[in-house]
Amino acid sequence: MLSRLKEDIAVVKEKDPAARSSFEILLTYSGLKAVRSYRRAHWFYKHGMFTIARIISQRSRHKTGIEIHPGAQIGKGLFIDHGMGVVIGETTVIGDNCLLYQGVTLGGTGKDKGKRHPTLGNNVMVGAGAKVLGPIEIGDNVKVAANAVVLKNIPDNCTAVGVPARVAVRNGVKTTQDLDQIHYPDLTMQDITELRCGMQQLKTEVDFLEQQYELEHDNNSSKQDLDLKK
Repeated sequence: MLSRLKEDIAVVKEKDPAARSSFEILLTYSGLKAVRSYRRAHWFYKHGMFTIARIISQRSRHKTGIEIHPGAQIGKGLFIDHGMGVVIGETTVIGDNCLLYQGVTLGGTGKDKGKRHPTLGNNVMVGAGAKVLGPIEIGDNVKVAANAVVLKNIPDNCTAVGVPARVAVRNGVKTTQDLDQIHYPDLTMQDITELRCGMQQLKTEVDFLEQQYELEHDNNSSKQDLDLKK
């Protein structure tokens, strides 16, 4: 337990530039407290003491604003930054060295039985307010943009953006694990730009056809006038 606590504190120091000391992290970081409570609750859950496990998790929810079901499977190095409003469902699986921001939901859609919640790979970052729903798989080194709603599988080394989320592949380059939630590709704006370009191209073609029609019409009129004079 002590070695795991040291690892969790080291992760916070690495990923949060606001963290000043181990003592401060231990006393004030709600994400760390929620993960520690989860690990205790998970132990009871695995040993069939479900009520005790839920009591521990609910007490943690009231104290931290973070709800982690004790049945979830979480790897090492999870960091929940800020954390308020985070929900992690019972059949969620989270790999190693993942990062979740406030308002994240790893939940179900209400229509699945058994495995109802997502599986996250290693080195996954889920931005503030994002929702990852259903028994889908999120690959390694994936970033989910803030407020995205992910309903389908995401392959490795990708960024998921939008509602519903779509994949923006970064030319096969591995997505790095950092705190940058600004420089995401705006797929919606890309679509709008493509539509504008298409409309401009159509307008140009229509103008050309209208000019051709007017020119032919003028030529025909001139020819008719000449015929009449003859």
